[in-house]
Amino acid sequence: MNNINRRAFIIVLDSFGIGYSEDASAEDQGANTLLHVAENQAVHLPNLCALGLNEALKQSSGLYGKGLPVLEKFSGAYGYAVEKSAGKDTPSGHWEMVGLPVIEDWGYFSSLQNCFPQSLLNDFIREAKLPGVLGNCHASGTEILKKLGEEHLRTGKPIVYASADSVFQIAVHEMAFGLKRLYDICHIARKLVDPYRIARVIARPFLGDSANNFKRTGNRKDLGIPPYAPTLLDHVKESGHDVLAIGKVSDIFSGQGVTKNLKAYTNMESFDALLRAQREAKEGDFVFANFNDFDTLFGHRRDIAGYARALEMFDKRLPSFIAAMQPGDLAIITADHGCDPTWPGSDHTREHVPVLAFGPGVEPSPIGARNSFADIGQTVAEHLGVQALEYGLSFL
Repeated sequence: MNNINRRAFIIVLDSFGIGYSEDASAEDQGANTLLHVAENQAVHLPNLCALGLNEALKQSSGLYGKGLPVLEKFSGAYGYAVEKSAGKDTPSGHWEMVGLPVIEDWGYFSSLQNCFPQSLLNDFIREAKLPGVLGNCHASGTEILKKLGEEHLRTGKPIVYASADSVFQIAVHEMAFGLKRLYDICHIARKLVDPYRIARVIARPFLGDSANNFKRTGNRKDLGIPPYAPTLLDHVKESGHDVLAIGKVSDIFSGQGVTKNLKAYTNMESFDALLRAQREAKEGDFVFANFNDFDTLFGHRRDIAGYARALEMFDKRLPSFIAAMQPGDLAIITADHGCDPTWPGSDHTREHVPVLAFGPGVEPSPIGARNSFADIGQTVAEHLGVQALEYGLSFL
């Protein structure tokens, strides 16, 4: 770790929890995304396990994953992290891992039906010049398209819906309604939900001509609240180096601290972008990547087999990243929350997350329980030699 040509990578497998947290609510106690995927579906993860994934699972939950190798030697430092933030959502997890726990929880639209205040909807309809809205309920993003997509095409009314997360989601037909118009009304909604402390307004465009073939497109856009204080991203940028954001990372931080945004919509596109960033990153740069399919396509949809396949696809590509690492590189694979596909409902689960640190100068060792996701960011800050974060303890 003495080589001055240092770069850093945080790789987030969105929703990849490894055991419920001690402070989990009653409905999340017992959740364990990795353990339950392995119990219900054969999954082959030799490269992640070589970094210490199965040992991290054992540290977190007391159990090894069914069918996963129990090894004696590892190629990385391994452990798990416990979330300090109040929520179990994407912004909270990502903000905390770069030094900014969300101690005061977000606002939520918690009613399952008529979830949005009528005054909010009235203002939205008026300012966005809409004929009205459909939905106004908690819903799965795919199911609500089957239920209301055809009515949306007939009436031109956007579909608005929420979930257990702090969100205001807007679904429209990408061609019939128009993508730019969707983004425009999302900006209007963003302003209107600020007083409610809602973490994200999410544009959910879709295509198709009937309930049988409606499908969401890759042009999702998240409009979030900017971080309330500087994060690792800001410190790296202020040091004169680049922050390369992959997938939805830039949206999660409202672009704050990001110098290069590499768009990617699927896990495999995100891996392609990660390899491209790895080639482009210079000394002192920080690459922050999100792999969203685990959460969106498989966790929320309770697709156990799909989750297992996605893990295997990521694992198979991991050696290409490891082989291209340079002296002075540090990479950390982690997650932002859980979303156990075996669990009742369709919401996130409050879980510990894996912390797998590796690179040419990383000594293989157990790092045990980390008391905050912020330990990840503090470790990267120390590695890159930038300003220390307010939260977190370095583990290397």
